[in-house]
Amino acid sequence: MGRSYGDSCLLKDGNLLVTTSMNRLLSFDTTTGLLTAEAGITLGQILDFAVPLGFFLPVSPGTKYVTLGGAIANDIHGKNHHVAGTFGCHVTQFELVRSDGSRRLCSPTENPDFYAATIGGLGLTGFISWATLRLRPIVSRMIDYEGIQFHGIDEFLDITRQSQHVEYTVSWVDCASTGKNFCRGVFMLGDHSKVPAELKPSPEPKLIFPFDAPGFALNHTTVSLFNTVFFHKQIKARVKALQDYEPFFYPLDKVLRWNRLYGKRGLLQFQYAIPWENAREGTVAILGEVAKSGLASFLAVLKAFGDVPSPGLMSFPQPGITLALDFPIKPDVTFPLFERLADMTRDFGGRLYPAKDAAMTASQFQTFYPQWEQLARFRDPLITSSFWERVTGDKLAL
Repeated sequence: MGRSYGDSCLLKDGNLLVTTSMNRLLSFDTTTGLLTAEAGITLGQILDFAVPLGFFLPVSPGTKYVTLGGAIANDIHGKNHHVAGTFGCHVTQFELVRSDGSRRLCSPTENPDFYAATIGGLGLTGFISWATLRLRPIVSRMIDYEGIQFHGIDEFLDITRQSQHVEYTVSWVDCASTGKNFCRGVFMLGDHSKVPAELKPSPEPKLIFPFDAPGFALNHTTVSLFNTVFFHKQIKARVKALQDYEPFFYPLDKVLRWNRLYGKRGLLQFQYAIPWENAREGTVAILGEVAKSGLASFLAVLKAFGDVPSPGLMSFPQPGITLALDFPIKPDVTFPLFERLADMTRDFGGRLYPAKDAAMTASQFQTFYPQWEQLARFRDPLITSSFWERVTGDKLAL
């Protein structure tokens, strides 16, 4: 869909392969939940088909405007990583078309090396033409939701430990506040409702952000005010509700072109995964550095990754804590901050998410992903990206 926050889906002075017209459903088995579709179909289109039949995605990111092929290429993760692992864990097979015209059926048992390299391989190993995904059954659109306010990283970690039995967990964290409000947030938990209810497709979103906001609109003061309001909109410390899956999984999707809020220069996202042994210390240090910078993110997502292994060679998640922050682009401030944060992530033994990156250096990437040289051996000789060229120096000789 071209919606990666960085340049993994771009190529300067090159040709882009656009797959969104390849969006046909090819087969679906209601007994096993196995769905086969062309790789240009979006997760939203899969949901429109599957939800009325009583099925849901096994793993979903924070937007449904992602193609099936893109979900595989970035080995996306969701709020249930601690129980379900990454998207690739649920892909049973796919066809990989190479630039020499060859077609490979890839699965854990057939061409397993290409299967592993392609899951999380950033689209570099070839063209995914179709894939088979195992869906999970549901009986309702509704989510049994619980929201819990927390004050500080230790409360977040306590709730995380106590909620391992809940399928979906994620937190919003206030990264603008300091002092007694440092690292306060709202922990959000959910399970698919077990009470049967009407299953129907979602309506199309009607709200569109109408213009590019001025560059000064998102500043430390306005974000701090937003964060205070957001934290206190939940009047009680703990609330329970029955919530439709759309606002639970895809709160931003209800406003099309929401990215215009960041102005004409756009936004950068910084997302790390730091292993458990350094997760608390690293999160406190990085949030402190963000608070010092004068920049602030109101879309700050904090959650725990589990230990379900991915079949992908280059998968991003690892057991520990992940934090995702969105910032408006202010060249003299944002990029230096990102370099400092990436170095801090490296020092704490973590890594950054290539699917959302526009700033990490070659040395940082190669430290985070020492297996990149193994991926390079599977890269299609006629396929590259601006991201790959930036972090490896490996350019096509055409």
